[in-house]
Amino acid sequence: MRRRSPVPSAPLPQRAGVDPVRVRLPADPGGVWGTVGDHLVDRFRGAVGAGRVAEMLAEGRFVGADGVLSGREPYAAGRFVWFHRDFAPEVVVPFEVGVVYRDERIVVADKPHFLATIPRGRHVTQTALARLRQELGVPTLQPAHRLDRLTAGLVLFVVRPEDRGAYQGLFAGRRVRKEYEAVAAYNGAAALPVTVRSRIVKERGVPAAREVAGAVNAESRVELVARRGGLGRFRLVPVTGRTHQLRVHMSGLGLPILHDPLYPAGAVAGAGGSEDFSAPLQLLARVLEFTDPLDGRVRRFESARRLAAWEGGPVA
Repeated sequence: MRRRSPVPSAPLPQRAGVDPVRVRLPADPGGVWGTVGDHLVDRFRGAVGAGRVAEMLAEGRFVGADGVLSGREPYAAGRFVWFHRDFAPEVVVPFEVGVVYRDERIVVADKPHFLATIPRGRHVTQTALARLRQELGVPTLQPAHRLDRLTAGLVLFVVRPEDRGAYQGLFAGRRVRKEYEAVAAYNGAAALPVTVRSRIVKERGVPAAREVAGAVNAESRVELVARRGGLGRFRLVPVTGRTHQLRVHMSGLGLPILHDPLYPAGAVAGAGGSEDFSAPLQLLARVLEFTDPLDGRVRRFESARRLAAWEGGPVA
């Protein structure tokens, strides 16, 4: 079996805590691209426009392993090219990323509501990863898992690239105990505690996930902790980690989480639009517990955040 040549290190530094985009030039059996510039213009004309690609080449924004590219270099399949995309304006999330633990291997962050875990789509610099890399001065930081953008709470990050697989394996192997807290309108018709098992699917490009018939792929334990003023405080313990799993299961029980813009369907008009920082989703990743794969220690971390609807504190 032919082995791929190792990927060289990026010749560009991070910008605002974000890695440069890496492109590997594909095979060109038809000889369509005579130069590197021909391919870049063709490849990114839909995303940024052919004219902007030409401007970026003129500005020296595209870099190869051997230096800045003019675009006139002969096309060579397998060649690596790096560049930084133009950052679109983003709404600044006005809450800090907390850190509950840090050592030479891991960082356990206490993410606020509204902040994505990693750069993706329209959320790039306003992400926990980009912020922490800059604030902690750790450019190698990477997440071991993800937490939904609207959910607050604990996220495990790994400092050294060589350790990331071991910690990711904990989550992939369901060897991490996760406990969440939620606030919802109390519904006495819901028989609690209960373990919900269903099949959840999430289609690309569709904001909401949904439950369908078929083999079970999502399991959550739901417990009522306390009642007060028409609200309930709930402990949620997911066994699996499907997209929006806890939000879907709570809605299915007739207990949609307070300020959820997607569940039940159409609960809030314009769910994908501007943020209302005064009304965050009342869902918090409260506890992470696992046996450290590198030293065998039992690790348990708890969020310092509180859900405002229950505690009457700040919304962050």
